[in-house]
Amino acid sequence: MATSGRGLAAFDFDGTISRKDTLIPFLLRATGRARFASGWRQVVAAGARGRVDLRDRDAVKAELIEHLLADRLEADLREAGEHYARDLLSEDRLRPLVVDRLRAHRDRGDTCVIVSASLVYYLEPIAREFGLHGVVGVEPEVCDGRLTGSLCRPNVRAEQKVVQLDAWLSAQGLVPETGHRSAYGNTSGDHALLRGADHRYWLGRPGKVPDGAEMLTAATPLR
Repeated sequence: MATSGRGLAAFDFDGTISRKDTLIPFLLRATGRARFASGWRQVVAAGARGRVDLRDRDAVKAELIEHLLADRLEADLREAGEHYARDLLSEDRLRPLVVDRLRAHRDRGDTCVIVSASLVYYLEPIAREFGLHGVVGVEPEVCDGRLTGSLCRPNVRAEQKVVQLDAWLSAQGLVPETGHRSAYGNTSGDHALLRGADHRYWLGRPGKVPDGAEMLTAATPLR
């Protein structure tokens, strides 16, 4: 496999590109408050029965998505994702500092990828709007045009961010140029992604900066 001849810039989404969490607001919009509340009660009930560990955020997310989205038409979710993406882009919900970095990496010729535990239904339109190269996100399983309630792959969090990003790069036939891997994150779920990068940028709490990372500011040079 040949190198791509360019660097890699991997961006978390919630709290990194966006100012706040985006998944729960999307699920509320796509399903309605009554159905969302019912789905959440079912998750809590599954926890009370010992079927789901409520301390395991990956298991909780999978259970919630199953209750909320099973048997929904994929076309409806993609349409909802397009509308939601437009709102995120137009309502000042993204961090201008990080959007500028996205564009700087893109314009330099780097391979730019969103790597996020959010749903692909709205991440893909946002990536398309910014001219990014791809999305590694949570993708529900689909059969005959309807969601089964399961996920195609594990939640894109912690080590899975690295595993699934590497799988995406391999599928694209890309090996980023040595010394030119950049990553951006804001929580402990991004630590593995940051560790795998040569240049690590932090958007989280100043007192929680991981080893080898630096707070991203307007004065931070593009490396």
